[in-house]
Amino acid sequence: MSLRRTCLSLVTAGAVASALLAGGAPAAGAATSDAGSKSLKALAKPTGVRVGTAVDTAALADDATYAGAVSAQFNSVTPENVMKWEVVEPERGKLDFTEADKLVAFAKAHKQKVRGHTLVWHSQLPAWLTSGVEDGSIDKKQLRSILKQHIATEMGHFKGDIWAWDVVNEAFNDDGTLRDSLWLRELGPEYIADAFRWAHKADPKAILFYNDYNTEGIGPKSDAVYKLVKELRSEGVPIQGYGVQGHLSTEYGLPTDMQANLHRFAKLGLKTAVTEADVRITFSASDPATPAEVQAQSNGYSYMLQSCLLERSCISFTVWGFTDKYSWIPQVFPGEGQANLYDEDYQPKAAYETVQRDLRLAKGIKKH
Repeated sequence: MSLRRTCLSLVTAGAVASALLAGGAPAAGAATSDAGSKSLKALAKPTGVRVGTAVDTAALADDATYAGAVSAQFNSVTPENVMKWEVVEPERGKLDFTEADKLVAFAKAHKQKVRGHTLVWHSQLPAWLTSGVEDGSIDKKQLRSILKQHIATEMGHFKGDIWAWDVVNEAFNDDGTLRDSLWLRELGPEYIADAFRWAHKADPKAILFYNDYNTEGIGPKSDAVYKLVKELRSEGVPIQGYGVQGHLSTEYGLPTDMQANLHRFAKLGLKTAVTEADVRITFSASDPATPAEVQAQSNGYSYMLQSCLLERSCISFTVWGFTDKYSWIPQVFPGEGQANLYDEDYQPKAAYETVQRDLRLAKGIKKH
């Protein structure tokens, strides 16, 4: 496999980023053991930043090794799917929080915070809702009422148990225009402000996030989010958090201004967070990942984590799954994978050890 320029940019950027925390620190891809056997959550505790993972609840129930790692390594959890609308209300008026309740109970038992994901999204909507809009049996007025009730019902069910909610997810296109979703077409752009107002009423203590991908650095998409958030905040809309997902690839390189991007949202009064971090590698059975790409992956994790650690508003760093065994990447990005901190056999990778190292170096940087 030839070394890609973008892969090399990840390697270079990671080495530069390591200097932010400690002069002379090893290159970000180096598999150091200075953190020893300490868990990620133990290393993160002095920084005030919670380290979390998205959780596959089926694996949590059926795979003891998986469940053990979730409890041992992380102090925050995010449900991959079981709080999404199609799961909690598969039939109109018939609610099912069974699997989500199990995750909340697990988190309580292990003293973990829960990030709720997600209330308003264009995807994974229940069939009764989308078909009702399409055939006209649900009109605009009814749809608005249904959305309001959904937010009130789900947040009300978990009130007091959810630390932060991804209220609106992925409302923008990469060029900065609003996504042509069911919500935009039927309710207009006002649905975003309405969702946050309804969410705050449902649970005033939860931190309410806007969450999106390809918004880690400064660019057309994050600029558009920034403009909207600034406008809505000036109108008193309770948007309280800005979540950058952090789905990176060694194929495309790193954003160069992530900390600056987080900081400008912080200046608007928002908390910030990395919500779905992973760094995928392009490979095939006959053409495996190169050492440079493995190092680039470590540097991708390091860059995102350090950007969070150095920005006082950043309250959590969440990976979108921690083991390749249950990764979503191969199904969505054919020919790419190996995106997580552990391999399929639960062996920690160089990226895991890099995250350990960065957390140890960051000890004492800040307290929230």
